[in-house]
Amino acid sequence: MTVWIEPEKCKGCKLCIKACPYDAVEIIDGKAVLNERCTGCGACIEVCKDGLIKTDRKEIVIDLSGYKGIWVFAEQRNGVLNSAVLELLGCGHELAKDLNEELCAVLLGDNLKKLNALAKQLIIYGARKVYLGCDRKLNDYTTTPYSKVIVDLIKKYKPNILLLSATHIGRDLAPRISRNLGVGLTADCTELTIDKETRHMLQTRPAFGGNVMATIVSPRSRPQLATVRPGVMTALSPDKKHKGKIIESKPKLTDKDLMTRLLKYVKEPHGRVNLRDAKVIVAGGRGLRSEKGFEQLQKLAKVLNGEVAGTRVTIENGWLSQDQQVGQTGQVVKPELYIACGISGAIQHKAGMQDSRVIVAINKDPDAPIFEIADYSIIGDVHEIVPAIIKELNTRLGANAAQGVGK
Repeated sequence: MTVWIEPEKCKGCKLCIKACPYDAVEIIDGKAVLNERCTGCGACIEVCKDGLIKTDRKEIVIDLSGYKGIWVFAEQRNGVLNSAVLELLGCGHELAKDLNEELCAVLLGDNLKKLNALAKQLIIYGARKVYLGCDRKLNDYTTTPYSKVIVDLIKKYKPNILLLSATHIGRDLAPRISRNLGVGLTADCTELTIDKETRHMLQTRPAFGGNVMATIVSPRSRPQLATVRPGVMTALSPDKKHKGKIIESKPKLTDKDLMTRLLKYVKEPHGRVNLRDAKVIVAGGRGLRSEKGFEQLQKLAKVLNGEVAGTRVTIENGWLSQDQQVGQTGQVVKPELYIACGISGAIQHKAGMQDSRVIVAINKDPDAPIFEIADYSIIGDVHEIVPAIIKELNTRLGANAAQGVGK
């Protein structure tokens, strides 16, 4: 796209200079002039009050009126739905309500009996329609056949929105769907809403390492495609009175679509549970000072039958593994009890744990932001307080056991 300025009537107001993100406009002899840094983005066009900045761009008008419905990809393995799917249905329900459109699910696999059982479960959790694709080539997830089937369904039924969970499968599948359809994709969203005026989906995600939140819109393509971070949305309560329709389709797959074959699963040994499933989380931050500082947190978590987590800096320092990070760029958790030890409470971390039922914060800085959201605040040295808590808990639990009182 080419942009140019008609200089004759230019008053040198400098509004275009302020609007240009590339410093591509300068004032010469009282007139605005574009330099070699201009990318043709058009940011200056809208701010010119006299309409002196022109472009050869032609607006392409696409008829989007035929695209209806909010679709959720129902990820399943061995006949068990990923729990994040239910969160997507909860989010999709709100979007569907705002747009007055139907909430639907897409379910793929190779066992029709199991798929029908899962489809009924999806209906109980709010899906009005379930598009079901059954084929032996869909037995195990592989990118090409799954994306082909979903793309074919999209072309046939034309959904307005398609949501996938930002799991390993969702992050692999969504870009292929996006590329095959030629539509945009917003990855790892933490919030989805509807602009009531334009009816476009507002897709919010962390950017620049979680330092800012970006809201993205896809105004000229359908479906609006997004992956959603697990743990940030709330599932609806199941209701067996919900009614829905199961629409079976026969996928058009050939052996050529199976570019890879899964020979066997090798499950990696893992001693921890997913943080999103933990009832108690003991989290540490920079105040622990070293990996050794987490030894007491491990003991406290063991006493409470909980899990250990950390802030971004603890993962970057190698004190904990990546799957233990809580925050905008880690996991979003909602445990019954969250104990924040030596955590200052940066906004990026609070975004990942502020919905915990009870928050206990331990920090020697009385002005630490974490105290703003804490239910119980303990001001002091975490290296002294945590051992004292462990000692007291062991004393009380020992006394209860001696009296025959359960935990």
